[in-house]
Amino acid sequence: MEPTIKMPKAKITKEEALAFHLEPTPGKWEVQATVPMTTQRDLSLAYSPGVAVPCEAIAENPETAYDYTNKGNLVAVISNGTAVLGLGNLGALGSKPVMEGKSVLFKRFADVNSIDIELDTEDPDEFCRAVRLMGPTFGGINLEDIKAPECFIIEQRLKEEMDIPVFHDDQHGTAVICAAGLINALHISGKKIEDVKIVLNGAGAAGIACIELLKAMGARHENCIVCDTKGVIYQGRTEGMNQWKSAHAIATDLRTLEDAMKGADVFLGVSVKGAVTQEMVASMADNPVIFAMANPDPEITPEEAHEVRVDAIVATGRSDYPNQVNNVLGFPYLFRGALDIHARAINDEMKIACAHALARLAREDVPDEVALAYGKSLTFGRDYIIPTPFDPRLIHRIPPAVAKAGMDTGAARRPIIDMEAYELSLKSRMDPTASILRGLNARARAAQNRIVFAEGDDPRVLRAAVMYQRSGFGKALVVGRHDDVKAKLEAAGLGDAVRELEVINAANTQHLQTYKDFLYKRLQRRGFDGKDVHRLAARDRHVFSALMLAHGHADGLVTGATRKSAHVLDQINHVFDADAAHGAAGITALLHKGRIVLIGDTLVHEWPDENDLATVAERAATVARHMGLEPRVAFVSFSTFGYPVSERTEKLYKAPQVLEARGVDFEYEGEMTVDVALNAHQQEAYPFCRLTGPANILIVPARHSASISTKLMQEMAGATVIGPILTGIDKPIQICSTGSTANDILNMAILASCDMA
Repeated sequence: MEPTIKMPKAKITKEEALAFHLEPTPGKWEVQATVPMTTQRDLSLAYSPGVAVPCEAIAENPETAYDYTNKGNLVAVISNGTAVLGLGNLGALGSKPVMEGKSVLFKRFADVNSIDIELDTEDPDEFCRAVRLMGPTFGGINLEDIKAPECFIIEQRLKEEMDIPVFHDDQHGTAVICAAGLINALHISGKKIEDVKIVLNGAGAAGIACIELLKAMGARHENCIVCDTKGVIYQGRTEGMNQWKSAHAIATDLRTLEDAMKGADVFLGVSVKGAVTQEMVASMADNPVIFAMANPDPEITPEEAHEVRVDAIVATGRSDYPNQVNNVLGFPYLFRGALDIHARAINDEMKIACAHALARLAREDVPDEVALAYGKSLTFGRDYIIPTPFDPRLIHRIPPAVAKAGMDTGAARRPIIDMEAYELSLKSRMDPTASILRGLNARARAAQNRIVFAEGDDPRVLRAAVMYQRSGFGKALVVGRHDDVKAKLEAAGLGDAVRELEVINAANTQHLQTYKDFLYKRLQRRGFDGKDVHRLAARDRHVFSALMLAHGHADGLVTGATRKSAHVLDQINHVFDADAAHGAAGITALLHKGRIVLIGDTLVHEWPDENDLATVAERAATVARHMGLEPRVAFVSFSTFGYPVSERTEKLYKAPQVLEARGVDFEYEGEMTVDVALNAHQQEAYPFCRLTGPANILIVPARHSASISTKLMQEMAGATVIGPILTGIDKPIQICSTGSTANDILNMAILASCDMA
């Protein structure tokens, strides 16, 4: 694996983390109805009297609960907070942010609805009783952050008492990903699991689960040496023992981790930083496999291990090293597969199937979007034995393997008959907009561009600039006065960031005269004299920033948060040809319910003719391709293919003819109403339509209709709006709206960095 660029690590501050959980509303998830709840009839069906019918049906046949309620796609994330991350016993309430986070991970990665539940007890009996009594509500239980040995007792008892999957992710999630990585590590080193000597350091929940799963996969009991803080767990040892450790005691004279490591093929660490020395690594067998999974710092770093053993295959729990053992590769997809067969449990066979499916995926070619996200060329080998969490194939490759194993072992209440159709349904479950946004973030991070934030007197802009730089996207250049920037950052709780940002203004740049000479040459025949040019270059931040960009002193520009877009565009036009006559256009992306639709022109053309509309369509197609979409353009109005007849629709009828004459290489059609453009069933009524599917680009008659459309979708439907994306000019410039949040401004900076033109 050859890195193409060394990207800086993202820095997350305390203030940023708290703001993320506070805004826009406290917490990380909310509840939404999936049925209409507007009329009296809706209420009568949703509640009394209509609700009595499914209640009686479920009482008669409990299996129908999966048909008439959300049980079949609902998982509880349950903890008592006794072992929260690496923070220890924070209590039930202190664990809630983590459990909320786990709930949204379920939704984000596998479209599993999830509710976090924090139980205020450390008594295993009380805990088990509470969870067991909630069983009818859920399709599965994900136990989280419960300390050992209570976690063993709780999970075992609940598995026995409940008829839905109960899964302690701290144990089995780590074990599954560890197993997947080990399958591939042994594949590379040419060894078999039944032959290798395995050393485990750390006999807590995760460690015990790891060794038990590997034994279920063929590792021999006598070849597995388990160590804890007191050394090797051997037969006859009494100190610090419990029944779970005793199950893995072997007959051996070895007493220390150092002794155990000699000649070992595999080391698994779920213990503490520094537990493994370079001497231990040097004593291992050829092609040693080292999974140093202690968090946040591994038992030994990959650099330290490779200093003494270049043949070592090393994995850690950290995202800044290759081969991250990340539980998010496992638990969402395990539960997705289990829920979809209405499983009674998640058994060893299902976990092993998950591990093998993950291992197979890592051995396949990696999609370009994944390689781009990581700034590296990822190919199967010593530094890539585990798939990355953002591999889009995970959702439709892992759950079917889990479901099949569940069906083969009798864990399924409702087997899947058509596995191919199931895989297709899984592909459709995931929101494609997430991968689009992730791809844009990845491109910006790989580009490492210098972005000018023109309005350095606005706290939102300053926060966005800090986030841009601290997120590792590149260099933030802020136009403003140093003292003012410092004061506003301090007021925002980001006082330390002033040293990180580069604050630029007309008084401290060495290029002002060059800028003025350039501007005078452009404007001297437009009625501007030397004084006018000085005022523009030295006092107008939009013009000054545009001049920086024009002279290559920055790679992109973000502005507009403090002034109306029309004014900002006028100022930028002093430096660039960013107007309708030169083919500039504003394209807005609407993201809603898993769909993305581009609308143009939302910024530049006020009343375009057919030639302008064709140009806007070409600009929108370029933006679509930058987002990874294959453009399908619809010219939309109130008429469809000539009816009703109106002179207002004539230009929309002619625009496709202009595109045809230009010989463009994307699909287009018009004129048509929005429902025909976006609805495949409506399109069936027009078999001559040239679109092969719903349009993803809508070209509207004028800027007023574009503005109305986007803002209506934003306010009434809750659509996510990205843009307007200014395209068709020489340099990347993005103009925010005056109502933008710091996060909105950051997104526009990312678009500028990606250069969507």
